[in-house]
Amino acid sequence: MRDKFNEQLEQLNVELIKMGALCEEAISAAAKALLEGDAALRETAAAAEREIDQKERDIESLCMKLLLQQQPVARDLRTISAALKMISDMERIGDQASDIAEITRDIEDSPVVSHVPIAEMARSTIGMVTDSIDSFVRKNLGLAQEVIRKDDEIDRMFLDVKDELIRRIGQGDSGETCMDLLMIAKYFERIGDHACNIAEWVEYSLTGQHGDM
Repeated sequence: MRDKFNEQLEQLNVELIKMGALCEEAISAAAKALLEGDAALRETAAAAEREIDQKERDIESLCMKLLLQQQPVARDLRTISAALKMISDMERIGDQASDIAEITRDIEDSPVVSHVPIAEMARSTIGMVTDSIDSFVRKNLGLAQEVIRKDDEIDRMFLDVKDELIRRIGQGDSGETCMDLLMIAKYFERIGDHACNIAEWVEYSLTGQHGDM
């Protein structure tokens, strides 16, 4: 019985890795659609978002099977509970990446994009998402806590982007384009928040303690 349970837990890890990879793909495609003006990447982000939604349903079903059929003990129960919380955050990451890609339709070829430090924000949020999933799979508390610390960096990057956009509006750049870019930066900031949430649930699964509890 325990061997079967361990197999299903390993399957849960694999499915979470796949969902995390889809999140990375969605964010990367959205960022490239913005920075490189590649229209095809908008559909890549949208397709990844649809796959993420399906993964959420699949993992939810697997978690319920583990809970109902295997009667997990305390630490295993925390692991499964954390996974259920994590996939909710990953689903939101997919939504927000798709939203970023959609906004890029309105700002294609705008010279403002290259003057705003948004690429660094994109790279940092992708790294946070990757590390938050890795910390769960590897049961690495230190990595999870590093992701949590990086959330403050993303918040500072958002403020830097906002300040630059305000400056560019003052110089006469398109207010509409600048507002679109501010919305994109806000989505990246929210993705960082979701990665932080995932890391906090990893911390809970390993220690029984959650930052908001």
